[in-house]
Amino acid sequence: MTNNGLTTPADRFDYIVVGSGAAGAIVASRLSEDPSHRVLVLEAGGSDWNPLIHLPVGFTKLTTPDVNWGFTTVPQPQLNNREMWYPQGRCLGGSTSINAMIYIRGQHADYDRWAELGNDDWSYEKVLPFFRRAEHNERLNDRYHSSTGAMNVTEQVAHNELSKAFVRAAQELGVPFTHDFNGEKQDGVGYYDVTQRNARRESTATAYLRPARKRPNLEIRTKAVATRVIVENGRAVGIEYYDRDKRQPELHQVYADREVVLSGGSVNSPRLLMLSGIGPGSELAALGIEVLHDLPGVGKNYQDHMDVYLTAETVPVSYNSSDRPDKALWAGFQYLMNRTGPVTASVCEAGMFVHSSDEVATPDIQMHCLPAYVIDHGRMRVKGHGMTINTCNLRPKSIGSLTLRSPDPSVPPAIDPAFLSDPYDWEISMEGFRWGREMLATKAYQPYIKREHLPGAQVRTDAEIRDYIKQWAKTDYHPVGSCKMGSDDLAVVDQQLRVRGVEGLRIVDASIMPTLISGNTQAPSIMIGEKGAHHILHGTDAPTEAGANVRALAR
Repeated sequence: MTNNGLTTPADRFDYIVVGSGAAGAIVASRLSEDPSHRVLVLEAGGSDWNPLIHLPVGFTKLTTPDVNWGFTTVPQPQLNNREMWYPQGRCLGGSTSINAMIYIRGQHADYDRWAELGNDDWSYEKVLPFFRRAEHNERLNDRYHSSTGAMNVTEQVAHNELSKAFVRAAQELGVPFTHDFNGEKQDGVGYYDVTQRNARRESTATAYLRPARKRPNLEIRTKAVATRVIVENGRAVGIEYYDRDKRQPELHQVYADREVVLSGGSVNSPRLLMLSGIGPGSELAALGIEVLHDLPGVGKNYQDHMDVYLTAETVPVSYNSSDRPDKALWAGFQYLMNRTGPVTASVCEAGMFVHSSDEVATPDIQMHCLPAYVIDHGRMRVKGHGMTINTCNLRPKSIGSLTLRSPDPSVPPAIDPAFLSDPYDWEISMEGFRWGREMLATKAYQPYIKREHLPGAQVRTDAEIRDYIKQWAKTDYHPVGSCKMGSDDLAVVDQQLRVRGVEGLRIVDASIMPTLISGNTQAPSIMIGEKGAHHILHGTDAPTEAGANVRALAR
């Protein structure tokens, strides 16, 4: 780590964290709790100043390049060769600043499966303390939940009539009501907890970085796009990045005396590794990239959830009217005066977890109720009032990949979720669609539903439904696995999240998941941030409750 003796104190830190999303913000906050640690955060996006970030309903408008990478996939053969829109957060807080704020941890069996794959330190009982450490739950404080963590988790302020009907409809079909999807078991229907505080979004930027920014040993550089991990003699010693806020961006180099931590997520972490010459050697060499370390698993094992959704025209009770100027003005006034009304909505208010068949031990289908038309990621507008039911195969068998198109860091990578490439995923996706139709046909929905809008009642046969799925299915925004944890030939990190074969380099984000969890990935990514920071600071020592409350330490 010589840098020829040309570094200045402003260039050198103990730790460099690349990415400030669900995990990176937590890592930076935890490492900087020790005043002897100088910590630098490099965030490719800007700050989280945009007011829409902090208004719960505002996420429906957060599609612009200032906060969203706006990636697209490679053509998906099973989906009419569509190049699908693939949003990812690009600002402080990452995707926790632009998502629907749903707080779902997944099932106990998900993490025990990780342990069975050779990651015994990541069984459910081993990760539960880190879920609790992160959580400041406003309504639960028990074996599964804590009220002393940093990330606020709470009930939504109110629920639309269509969401209430969804819960009744599920019970009409025999699905039990649950008051906690993150407790003893996930099965059932209920209302989602969300990451909000005082009817405002709670992101990892607001929960972890905001209280930590006053620390003199923590520096955050926004619009800093990492282009390369600097490796000397087999050790990661720094990061090369450019400042995209400059009219003529210049490359900068910063150095880490202890460790470099990549927290860019399942797209950007493997992308940065490969740009640095760490990854599948033959692929990198073919692009003219010097291979520093042949690590074949980088970018492999890519997994994501896929949504199949239905929409229906409803009586005028949905949130669609909030788009009208007069209604929007009234909703804004209502929110400013008493923090109620449509502005507080996460839009995705109720959900359920069900079994595709009696042979499945735990739920493998998730359904969301959205009391509004949400078509093509909300980018397609429909007149009138409507609702959307999203259905998702929770444990897809299709495995994709992420590769580089070019050695140029400005060129987006080739993202291939390989949706529906395994026939099993077709089977479960079709079953989820049928569940959605059964929900719309219940007595609970009769007072509200006028007609099915998409795909429409005329679509009946399996072939017609498959054609509909090919045209309209989309990502559920849950990419994982592209730098998986394990000890097999395709493992990229070990159980302490250290990159295999490169010293001083870790990955702490959703890319380390060996398999997808059964639900939304925000909460597990937060847990990974807490557990990853613990491994950096304490190795494999067991966690304690001491120091769990970031807010108490920082404010």
